[in-house]
Amino acid sequence: AKAVQQAFEAERTYLLVTTKAKKPDTQPPELMTELHRYMSTVDELRMSNRPAPLFTHLSAVAEGIVGLGWIGEKRPADFVTEALGGAQYYGNKILKEYRDKDKSHIDYINAYYKIFRSLTAYVKQFFATGITWNQKDGVDCLDALKQIQSGAATPKASAQPLALGGPPPPPPPPLPTFDDNGVPSAPPPPPSAAASGSSGGGDMTAVFASLNQGSAVTSSLRKVDKSEMTHKNPSLRSTSTVPERTSSQSYSTSRGKSPLPNKKPDSMRTKKPGKKELDGNKWILENFDNTGNELVEIHAEVNQSILISRCNKTVIKVHGKGNAISIDNCNSLSILVESLVSALDVIKCQKFAVQVDGFVPTVLLDQVDGAQIYLGSESLGTEVLTSKSSGVNMVVPPGDDEGGDEGDSKEMPVPEQIRSVVKDGKVVSELVEHCG
Repeated sequence: AKAVQQAFEAERTYLLVTTKAKKPDTQPPELMTELHRYMSTVDELRMSNRPAPLFTHLSAVAEGIVGLGWIGEKRPADFVTEALGGAQYYGNKILKEYRDKDKSHIDYINAYYKIFRSLTAYVKQFFATGITWNQKDGVDCLDALKQIQSGAATPKASAQPLALGGPPPPPPPPLPTFDDNGVPSAPPPPPSAAASGSSGGGDMTAVFASLNQGSAVTSSLRKVDKSEMTHKNPSLRSTSTVPERTSSQSYSTSRGKSPLPNKKPDSMRTKKPGKKELDGNKWILENFDNTGNELVEIHAEVNQSILISRCNKTVIKVHGKGNAISIDNCNSLSILVESLVSALDVIKCQKFAVQVDGFVPTVLLDQVDGAQIYLGSESLGTEVLTSKSSGVNMVVPPGDDEGGDEGDSKEMPVPEQIRSVVKDGKVVSELVEHCG
């Protein structure tokens, strides 16, 4: 709780500096030292208490405190919203777990959400496009920092923000034993923001006065004759005193909704490093790419599930007996599994291969293009369910009449075509067999 409070106070100090100083060409690291220190302390407390029963609570706090980094963003409100989303990932687990147990945990996480929703509203109102500085009569940022830290500020510099009276940002997160009544108020917005807001009042008053006239507001307009319309008489465009709009201007002033941007292809996306971590009782593997002959190994337990996502040209080996495996959006992935309690679920993958050495009850394939399923002698009872999949083959060991262990494995395709007819008012479907 103390580290969270200190992080908010460090950010308040930074905002006070921006009201007294000009924007530096290169921001000195001293301005952010305190904020980074306390934010790192919060994260370190979280990581050092993984076995703690309230680790989920610490994770929610650590994810939310990232939102204090909005001061370095061009779209700060969106940044705070994203940080709140990270806190909600863990916070919603708390809401679900303690729904019928202890209401204090519910109140705690809802109060934490409220802090960052209030911070988002505050940032939208006063810093919609980022931090503003006192470019008019500001001093050097390091001098302003020293003044604020020492409590010695000039009368003019200190009186101006107090007169503006901007709303304070939310207080530090309310942990169960934390009393935030003594948290200092936040800095007001820069003078330029308040001045610009008051200067536009007269113009808006005139606009509303015109709108209040009702239908009479158009009485002073005259109808344009067809001979004066440039779209009907292109020759008028060359003599018109009004400059012709460019294509970009026409697009920006059009009233239609702008089209959605095209989805960026995978080849143009920034590649993230491979990730393998155990989060509670869930293994998470993602972003492994072209690992060659190197195995990505996991030692699973009965109560642990495995999530594999966006892994390409990768070989994964699961030791032991896990609970379940879910794979999605992978290309040329090979996985070796000993045994599972539940199912192996594969979604939206290409050139997928799995080898089952022990027993897996069910293999589910959905939107899979090209799959090889190698079953051992213990897994011949495995059920394979396919949906919107093609090129699926099952490879089984040879039987005793086919040479036993010295024989060749047998590859059998999974049918893709189904013939359906209506008989007696019901749809009857059967597999299509190709002979020859």
